Amino acid sequence: MTESSSQRYQFFDQHPEITNFRADIVQGLSAAEPYISPKYFYDETGSRLFEEICNCEEYYPTRTEVSIIRHNIDDIVKILGQDCLLIEPGSGDSYKVRLLLDALRPIAYLPIDISKRYLQGEAQKLAAEFTWLNVHAICADFTGKLELPYHVESTNKVAFFPGSTIGNFAPEQAVGVLEEIKMMVGEDGGLLIGVDLQKESGILNAAYNDKEGYTAQFNKNLLARINRELGADFNLDQFDHYAFYNEDEYRIEMHLESKKDQQVVIDGQALQFKNEQSILTEYSHKYSIESFQKLARQAGFKSIKTWVDKDGLFSVHYLEVVVAEAL
Repeated sequence: MTESSSQRYQFFDQHPEITNFRADIVQGLSAAEPYISPKYFYDETGSRLFEEICNCEEYYPTRTEVSIIRHNIDDIVKILGQDCLLIEPGSGDSYKVRLLLDALRPIAYLPIDISKRYLQGEAQKLAAEFTWLNVHAICADFTGKLELPYHVESTNKVAFFPGSTIGNFAPEQAVGVLEEIKMMVGEDGGLLIGVDLQKESGILNAAYNDKEGYTAQFNKNLLARINRELGADFNLDQFDHYAFYNEDEYRIEMHLESKKDQQVVIDGQALQFKNEQSILTEYSHKYSIESFQKLARQAGFKSIKTWVDKDGLFSVHYLEVVVAEAL
């Protein structure tokens, strides 16, 4: 008798309270230079809009990373080792992890995502699709302290962190995120991570300003979410999506720019925005191979293998935790 997908699927809700969301939003929008954390992009609507972005002609990272993984899957599996415990912080639509699951045959898969309903749907689909796979889905903010609810102490733990999500963090923050992942995988653990590379600014600017307008919708959905969940009164038509590559800082900056002097009320608190004042919603830092490996070393990882596409657009790295004695 075979196990049903419901028997192989477990869901653990560690989702932040709405009060945390409210406090973060009010604090960010009250700052001298207003900002919203990009982790709040990913409600159900935002997650689906990001799927559309990934399919856009201009948005090279997804298809390039997928191509790298596909063309090097045997090498990747050999290095990661079969029967590992596979952990995916910020799992999203789980498209990329499908490339690994059959080849890697992990003892269990732990997707972690902040978007509760989206995570539940994706995790249940995977449990039904991969009839041998145990799926332990965790709704949580992976950038904070996180206790994994499922452990196999004798098993090699590997984190999968694709999509150059690490680029959303300033370098000093990125070190902290990598340190959190190091805690997840433990002393003998590893990390397979996608990292976007520095390149000509025209390619980057086009990627974050797609002709179909999905990135603009994705960006403005932050305001729609704040209206819906916090009772705010943002007028989405009075903010423009604005994204550009900052060549001095090697990063894309994504903003929502106010089209006039205006007031917005959130939970009874009035906030003022001047004409052309912007709300920072995302950084996407771009690295060289060397600068990323230096960052990884600061977090306690060593580079084992790096794969890059033929055009030098994107990179995939396998890192291992450096044991304390070797630091």
